[in-house]
Amino acid sequence: MAPNSINFPTKYNEILSRISAIQPKDYGKSRNFIDGAVTYLSPYISRGVISTKQVMQDVLDRGFAPNAIEKLIQELAWRDYWQQIWIAKQEAINFDLKNEQSPVNNQEIAKAIVHTSTGITAIDNGISEFYKTGYLHNHLRMYIASVACNLAQSHWKHPAQWMYYHLLDGDWASNALSWQWVAGANSNKKYYANQENINKYCHTNQRNTFLDVPYEDFSVLEIPAVLKETTRANLTTALPAKNSINLTTDKATCIYNYYNLDPNWHKNDDVNRILLLEPSIFAAYPIGPKAVDFMLALSHNIPDIKVFVGEFKELVEDYHLKTIFFKEHPLNKNYKGIEEPRDWMFRVKGYYPSFFGFWKKCQKELRY
Repeated sequence: MAPNSINFPTKYNEILSRISAIQPKDYGKSRNFIDGAVTYLSPYISRGVISTKQVMQDVLDRGFAPNAIEKLIQELAWRDYWQQIWIAKQEAINFDLKNEQSPVNNQEIAKAIVHTSTGITAIDNGISEFYKTGYLHNHLRMYIASVACNLAQSHWKHPAQWMYYHLLDGDWASNALSWQWVAGANSNKKYYANQENINKYCHTNQRNTFLDVPYEDFSVLEIPAVLKETTRANLTTALPAKNSINLTTDKATCIYNYYNLDPNWHKNDDVNRILLLEPSIFAAYPIGPKAVDFMLALSHNIPDIKVFVGEFKELVEDYHLKTIFFKEHPLNKNYKGIEEPRDWMFRVKGYYPSFFGFWKKCQKELRY
């Protein structure tokens, strides 16, 4: 699938077809390239429509040995790893986690990034497509973060919020912690990509840009002139209007939300199904119109689901709900009811300072 033809169907059978179309060996060989054989499943994993375990199991059930497709399994495990950190550290992931980012010149984002005018062709074209599709290749995310944090010297938080706002696969743990990893706040050193690296993986041939320097020169570079002007991006979520919903009060209720749109969850149970959109959550973690529309379209895979715009406490009090089911997630800490686990790939839980410490534990559960 070429980058300019990216689309994200929302019907569940089409999503399952995308899982079965994964070519895991091709993925391992070419995933770093802008036109590589990536899965395009991240929006569905982030929205909880499918799980990392479901994807892994599908590929293993096709007869691939784990050691032959380790890169795919490992990249899926990264998503669970970031989520485990969020569970363990809670609000701490909203701040510099391991190290204080330095130097920091501003708390905004370079205008040139927002307006696609950095002069780096791959980055500007990538952001233009991002605004259209809601998707960015992982390497482009890293390139943008490196330019924003390590060259423009913006603190990672606001640029990370800008990216999350536009992403269809917005996962605050993956997003915030990856930005911190690039900026040196969640890693032992900053991540830099120079023009040669970008040319290789994005098939461009630029020269003499502000990134066309040896890696060892980055730490002493002044802020490039094109990145000096900064802005505060307008990040406001437009939720649907609040309406009354019809519920059967003597039934149990399943609560869905931005991180749980699993159509198979309690599929055969006679329950109320509510997509809960809490304004407080979207004020703290705003998402854009494309992400809202995508979420609502995905919710149509869940029969008889009702959309409630309001806080959890309002919902319970307004409709006198009694038995309530919800899936575990760090943003659900105000929910009251029966919390059920997510479908994790492995039994490994808790905080690990490095992914590879986490991965070594996970490997023990794979039959090589």
